Amino acid sequence: MAQKTPEVYDLCVLGCGPAGFAGAMRALDFGKHVCIIEGSEIGGAGIMWGALASKTMWEVAKDYAIANKKDRGYEASSLSVDYCAVRRTVLQAAKEKQYQMLSQIESYSPARWDGPGSLTLKSGRGKFLSNNEMEIQYPDGKREQVKARYFLIATGTKPRTFPNILVDQQRVFDSDGILNLQCFPERLVIIGAGIIGCEYATIFSNFGQTQVYLVDHAKRVIPYEDEDVSSFVKDNLERNGVKVIQSAQLRSILPLTEYLQVILDFHDGHSQVIEADAVFISIGREFDRSSLGLETLGIDTAKRGILRTDENCCVTDNIYAAGDITHHPGLVNIAEMEGRYAAKHMFGKKRWPLNYDNMSTVMFFYPAVAAVGLSEKACRQKKIPYRVAYYSNALCNRAIAMRATHGFVKIIISDDEQQRILGMRAAGPQVSSTIMSIAHFMDQGKGVVDVLKSIYPHPTITEGIEECLRMLLEKSVFKPHAFPELLQIRKWHPDAGGEEKAT
Repeated sequence: MAQKTPEVYDLCVLGCGPAGFAGAMRALDFGKHVCIIEGSEIGGAGIMWGALASKTMWEVAKDYAIANKKDRGYEASSLSVDYCAVRRTVLQAAKEKQYQMLSQIESYSPARWDGPGSLTLKSGRGKFLSNNEMEIQYPDGKREQVKARYFLIATGTKPRTFPNILVDQQRVFDSDGILNLQCFPERLVIIGAGIIGCEYATIFSNFGQTQVYLVDHAKRVIPYEDEDVSSFVKDNLERNGVKVIQSAQLRSILPLTEYLQVILDFHDGHSQVIEADAVFISIGREFDRSSLGLETLGIDTAKRGILRTDENCCVTDNIYAAGDITHHPGLVNIAEMEGRYAAKHMFGKKRWPLNYDNMSTVMFFYPAVAAVGLSEKACRQKKIPYRVAYYSNALCNRAIAMRATHGFVKIIISDDEQQRILGMRAAGPQVSSTIMSIAHFMDQGKGVVDVLKSIYPHPTITEGIEECLRMLLEKSVFKPHAFPELLQIRKWHPDAGGEEKAT
């Protein structure tokens, strides 16, 4: 016999994106009764218009670009692409995951599940009345109050707006509305050269139907990464036909009948006007705190625009937060980790401390770029002496076989006896998987010698990692002296005047 809905839930989750869903499922593991409140789409930005949707579009665009190549012994004749069909594929993928999430929620609803705990979904918007009571407003205007012992705020973020620029989702888009496009624009201006901006510049340039302009106020794309990584990304975008415009600020967008006039102001004082069919604003995301009633709980978010949490994802007392709304990077894997950890802490379950140091990141460019741990830039800021090896995919057998030699592995180690692995950057095929082969060793504090005890399979992309590590021990098969443009070793020490030296 199915159980009844409890009068007081063990946990009320606001938002059913990656953080909220993961937290709710972990609480269900503990036999808890969970109320999930979602005012928009199940899956949130991580599924419906963010990570899954954009990566589906990236995969289609990548496949199209590969099919369009002429260096593999075959040539596709009259290759064409239908934007509407691509859009349907993307939406189908997002819906597929959304309905998997919904199916699980319904399977554990009080009306269907006789076991311990339950999941109750309420499709409305929640507002705190007190630290144990919330009011839900439904789309039809009806209201309901629910009580819970604990609350997990996982409402995600919204795209950051540009002053005096109207995002109408018809010709001027943000990441939440880019799928409103009904056809390939002939000319697309992307404002913001962070990860999302560079990803969409990659996607539309891969299809070859759009002239893409990528604009940013910084001097480099992906400016927080090392210069060699930023240069690699920029060079590939330009090779793909993207016009990269740096040190420029968007002043205004003038909507005319047939096109848009985009006016840019440069740091040196001159301006430029670009004619475009669509503009994509990609300048980050921010927490929308306007309707949660956090002021009722005495929680102030005005100063930083985020929810500050402690090491246990706790905001205050019985209120927790996870995902993009916290002070950590807005990544799906971090959101899920925090949601699960919050549930474990509030219910007193065994857990390891959260570790953000070695969180792997994949940037879906062409080719893809992956990162884990410290960069050279970060090592210098922390004044950590280091050595770094750079190994080009041009010498990796599997990359040669794939005809995908444009990429590299870069590994940073401590310049001491331990030779601990501090970080890795890689570009090329399969980096989303190979990055983890190093991340695991980094979590264990292993050094170069420890990693090389394993024998890597042949031929694989991971052999590039093996050879990169061997270079640091001066025992690689191919030597930097013979291939100075493809293989490099450098070291840096703060006491040596901060100069970078080749070894």
